[in-house]
Amino acid sequence: MERRTIGAAALEVGAIGLGCMPMSWAYSRSRQRGDESLRAVHRALDLGATLLDTADMYGPFTNELMVGRVLKERRAEAFVSTKVGLLVGDQHIVANGRPGYVRRACDASLRRLQTDVIDLYQLHREDPEVPVEETWGAMAELVRAGKVRALGLCAVGAGAGRRSGVRPHDATVRRLERVQQVFPVSAVQAELSVWSPESLGTLLPWCAARGVGFLAAMPLGNGYLTGTLRPGAGFEPDDLRARHPRFTAEMMAANQPIVAGLRRVARRHGASVTPAQVALAWTLAQGPHVVPVPGTKHERWAAENAAAHEVYLTADDLTELAGLPPAQGSWD
Repeated sequence: MERRTIGAAALEVGAIGLGCMPMSWAYSRSRQRGDESLRAVHRALDLGATLLDTADMYGPFTNELMVGRVLKERRAEAFVSTKVGLLVGDQHIVANGRPGYVRRACDASLRRLQTDVIDLYQLHREDPEVPVEETWGAMAELVRAGKVRALGLCAVGAGAGRRSGVRPHDATVRRLERVQQVFPVSAVQAELSVWSPESLGTLLPWCAARGVGFLAAMPLGNGYLTGTLRPGAGFEPDDLRARHPRFTAEMMAANQPIVAGLRRVARRHGASVTPAQVALAWTLAQGPHVVPVPGTKHERWAAENAAAHEVYLTADDLTELAGLPPAQGSWD
């Protein structure tokens, strides 16, 4: 697989990563199978998808433990990215950016991941009670201590910005400018896909101008852009899509033209190419610093996603995809 570089530290990863979140978080837990998830991670590594993206809050903790089982056998082949800054309570999720907590959380993640160093440590969310410079400073200490190789920041979705009256991602860029004064940002993780392209406006150019890697979260639109979900498809109560405005039957039907466009482009590239692969190829085409991180818990989909690096979109393909109707329905 093609290799791409993350940040000034020149950390190399496969052009397509693996999002491990669905293996123990956000999607139906009743359908989770530990052995299948392990096979998916192993398959991704076999195919060169070296970036494994997890977080301490996924589970919580069980996602890192699962990834750690793989790292124990194949640490040299993997680029491990995990996150800090969110705590899962009984009824809600809260941010914690206190320096002491960051240090303890890192040590706990290292134990669960069965490794002595985290390749990319990301701030999941800023704690409104703690200046972000203090949190970032504690994370920088972990780099100097040899526990972490590079730092990244997760961006709040564009929809959250619209609700607060702030232009999409502008607040994130301001935050990035602040933490850059403390320690270099190697990567930014934010949503980017055919049906959620807001990062193209401000955030992606900011990263490109500074040599910062961009990890494209949810490049398959939580599964919608694969074309395998039908309007009216039922979701388990613990599946985040069951409460998501863009996954109502009405909105899923309204957004079918986007999937139809992906299918048209896929057909031009051969019978074996899927809409999901076209969606990932579109993300790859947004810049050499972009690494899509599609999430899955299935070996089959991990292999299909990894193969998307072989799909090269033409200028006509990109023009057609750019002309697709904007997605309907609020996103976050």
